[in-house]
Amino acid sequence: MKPDIHPDYRTVLFHDTAADVFFLIGSTVDTDRTQQHSDGNTYPYVALDVSSASHPMYTGQQRKTTTEGRIAGFNKRFATFGSGGKKDSTAAE
Repeated sequence: MKPDIHPDYRTVLFHDTAADVFFLIGSTVDTDRTQQHSDGNTYPYVALDVSSASHPMYTGQQRKTTTEGRIAGFNKRFATFGSGGKKDSTAAE
């Protein structure tokens, strides 16, 4: 290996802000922030929006507000689809 061309590999503290979970993982990520972990040591710190602790694919939980909104929109759009036009005939009377 050539010297002085590889990034530093070190233990980094990753924080999933959505689930409020911390991970200590070896990484080459470049960050200027540091934070003290529960073990008393200070590590380079990276904040994450999504990780395996909060992603629906890994947790098995789905965001119900988005799903319910889609279902309600579908039902609103196609409510009269199979009714044969009852809505229009009642308005004409």
